[in-house]
Amino acid sequence: MAAPPSVFHRVRSGSKVGAQYDQDGNLIQVETREDEEQSVKLSEILELLLAAGYFRARIKGLSPFDKVVGGMTWCITTCNFDIDVDLLFQENSTIGQKIALTEKIVSVLPKMKCPHCLEPHQIQGLDYIHIFPVIQWLVKRAIETREEMGDYVRAYSISQFQKTHRLPECSVGKYRRQKDAGELLDEESRVHSTLLEYGRKASLASGSQAAAPRMPDLLDQDRLQVVEEGKLTASAVGQIVGLQSEEIKQIVSEYAEKLADRSVLERSERYGPLQQHRRAVASLNKQIEQKTKELDEHWQTVCASCQANEHSKKVVRELKSLDELEEQADIGLLEKLSALVTTNENLKQQEQEFRTHCRDEMARLQQNIEELNPVSGQDTEEEKERNQLIEKQHSTDREKLQKIRLLMARRNREIAILQRKIDEVPSRAELTQYQKRFIELYSQVSATHKETKQFFTLYNTLDDKKVYLEKEVNLLNSIHDNFHQAMSSSAAREQFLRQMEQIVEGIKQSRIKMEKKKQENKMRRDQLNDEYLELLDKQRLYFKTVKDFKEECRKNEMLLSKLRAKGAS
Repeated sequence: MAAPPSVFHRVRSGSKVGAQYDQDGNLIQVETREDEEQSVKLSEILELLLAAGYFRARIKGLSPFDKVVGGMTWCITTCNFDIDVDLLFQENSTIGQKIALTEKIVSVLPKMKCPHCLEPHQIQGLDYIHIFPVIQWLVKRAIETREEMGDYVRAYSISQFQKTHRLPECSVGKYRRQKDAGELLDEESRVHSTLLEYGRKASLASGSQAAAPRMPDLLDQDRLQVVEEGKLTASAVGQIVGLQSEEIKQIVSEYAEKLADRSVLERSERYGPLQQHRRAVASLNKQIEQKTKELDEHWQTVCASCQANEHSKKVVRELKSLDELEEQADIGLLEKLSALVTTNENLKQQEQEFRTHCRDEMARLQQNIEELNPVSGQDTEEEKERNQLIEKQHSTDREKLQKIRLLMARRNREIAILQRKIDEVPSRAELTQYQKRFIELYSQVSATHKETKQFFTLYNTLDDKKVYLEKEVNLLNSIHDNFHQAMSSSAAREQFLRQMEQIVEGIKQSRIKMEKKKQENKMRRDQLNDEYLELLDKQRLYFKTVKDFKEECRKNEMLLSKLRAKGAS
């Protein structure tokens, strides 16, 4: 009985899952699904990156992974977020480095509040359909950040320029008194000159006694001007309100009279006591506040009435528009609609009457049933036997139905168990995905194992070097300590030289052993290399044999199909 073929050799037509070696002995990289949609998304991603300013995407020598990951890293750094990667000298990285790099990129995206979810294996597997929304959002964010930074840099440059430079049209002249100007001797001339410097037009009288009587007149003119302004303001308010104008005008006139009385009181302040003036001012202020409150209340009432008028006008306009629509509508259509409404009302009434009739009929039938129940107790013996047979048949059928239900439940449980067992067996697509992931994990584990082995070898080499250096240091310290004592006499000198010769001889023996060990390791390496090359030749021969076998099988299938066609004809 032939063994079933391995499921790992059946691959979907739409994907490429790489084996370890091809027929030439070259390592095949694990490739992802390459369909038309993925290619379109890749081209859109590269166009977005080029539009954003990442021109490394134009380099044809870079792989798609380096372009996409480089563009994402560039966008993240443009948005002022730190990411612990360096793509400058790490192109075409191993699977372990790619996974670590994608994990760092994915860990930064939540900090940037990216609305799209992305997993490291999607970036490493070049799933452009899921990468495209993230690239689109990153490019948009990078462009916005660049605009903000441009505005900030522009404002900062302008501020720095204005600190040290000034445009010709922005220069303001500074006016200073000329040094050779004549000194003004009298106080009146100095005051007049100062006022002219500040742009005030003032004319001083010849004497201070002539200016004193004019001050009350100037104050009276100012107060009268305030009163006139108050009258103008009151008239404006009356025009705005439009209602109760006579009352408002009366209030304003009273307010103007109070202001005039206040001006009189202020004028008489010079001749009356100060306390009386303050009381008058306080009473006037209270009256003003009271009148202001009354005016506000009237204003609120007027506003409410205005809003009510506007609402009524709006309702009237809507009624007019409805009347116009009714006049413009088709009379036949309106009659048809009114007839339909009448029919609907009649149908509702008929339905209600039918429900009432049904209730009455049901009550009558129930009453008949209750009347027939006492009569049924007077059945004959034959009817009783027939009823017993019916009850017995009914119980038998009920038991049979119960057994059938139990059997059906048992069958359903068996079907559910079989369904779960079938679901536990992975499908062809799942097996292909498992194979792909196992190959990736194997590559990652082998790379990690190789790196760990190199670290162990380096550590052992450095440890041996440290041991030999410590021995050398100890030997030199011993020679230095015993040198002066050995040079004191000829016998000690000869003994010292003999010891040195023994030490040199021991070092030579150790060196010979190490060289011998090195030579053995070299021979072992050459032997393993030869075995590896032989295995590669066998593998190439195996792939070639499999290819030839498949070709022969294809030819055999073609010949068999032709023979069947001839036999059928």
